[in-house]
Amino acid sequence: MNFDQAPKATSVKFSSSKPTSLKLFLNGSILALLLIVCYFSYVFITRASTTGSKERENPKMPPVIQLDVMNGCGVNGVGMKFATYLREQGFDVVEVKNYKTFNVPQSVVIDRVGNVEAARGIARILGIPEKHVIQQINLDYFVDVSVIVGLDYLTLQAVR
Repeated sequence: MNFDQAPKATSVKFSSSKPTSLKLFLNGSILALLLIVCYFSYVFITRASTTGSKERENPKMPPVIQLDVMNGCGVNGVGMKFATYLREQGFDVVEVKNYKTFNVPQSVVIDRVGNVEAARGIARILGIPEKHVIQQINLDYFVDVSVIVGLDYLTLQAVR
């Protein structure tokens, strides 16, 4: 071997089988996807942080109690009088109608969804004794509480 001679320089030519326009398109697509991922990450992070701060600023309000009032005494206008009174107290009275009979001796408050405390609260506001609060859960009803105004309506808070 002869170490005195310098190695011969050979030129290596890299040839690409893909045109440069395709490379530019692929690089541009990768960059665009990267930008889209960054944008959605930013939006997700900022929404999560603003949602948490809104919950801290606005504590959850108690749900509105929806109820219906049924006239079980037969006296004209009594159901509407009770509905007006309950609306003034902040309840959402969604329906006023006649009960199936007009000889209900005592007014009754019926819990329809399993929130007996709400029914007791309405009974207290109306002056109905707690022993006249019953629970008849019926998921077909679209109200939380039903009030049946009985023949004792003159002794209750709504007409005093």
